[in-house]
Amino acid sequence: MYTGLLHLHSFLRWVILVLLIIALVRHFNGMMDKNAYTKKDRKTDLFLMISAHTTFLIGLIQWLIGDLGLKNIMKLGFGEVMKSAPYRFFAVEHFVGMLIAIVLITIGRGKGKPATAAGPQHKQAFWLFLIALVVILASIPWPFREAIARPWFPGM
Repeated sequence: MYTGLLHLHSFLRWVILVLLIIALVRHFNGMMDKNAYTKKDRKTDLFLMISAHTTFLIGLIQWLIGDLGLKNIMKLGFGEVMKSAPYRFFAVEHFVGMLIAIVLITIGRGKGKPATAAGPQHKQAFWLFLIALVVILASIPWPFREAIARPWFPGM
C-alpha cells in the first residue's frame, strides 16, 4: 500500500507542476488583458487546488504510516531526526514546504476567482502561484539531490 501511495504522490507532483505553470501563464495574461482570463481558466485553478490538496492528503498518510515521518520521530526522537539531513527533509522540511505551497495555492485561487475583470486580483494570484511554485520546486526530492533523491517518474 505504501509503495502505491508513494507512486501516486510522485505522479501527482507532475500534475500540480503542469497546472501551476498553466495557471501562472493565464493569470499573467489576465493581468494584461481583461478578456484573456475566462471561466474556463478558473477551472484550471480549481483543478490545481484539488490536485494539491489530494497530493497533500496522500503525503500526510505517508507521513503518518511511513518510515520517514512520524514513526521515525517517535523511534529516534525529534532531536536526532533534526541532526540528519535526509530524516529532517522528509519529517519536517518537505511537509512544511508543501503545506505552505498549498496554502498559497488556495489563497491564489480565491484571489483569482473573478473571471470577468482584469487587474489586481490576477496580479495577486500570479504572485501567490509563483511563490508556491518556487516553494514546491525547493521542497521536491529531485533525483539530483543526493541524500534525499527520488526518481523523476514513479516506479523508476
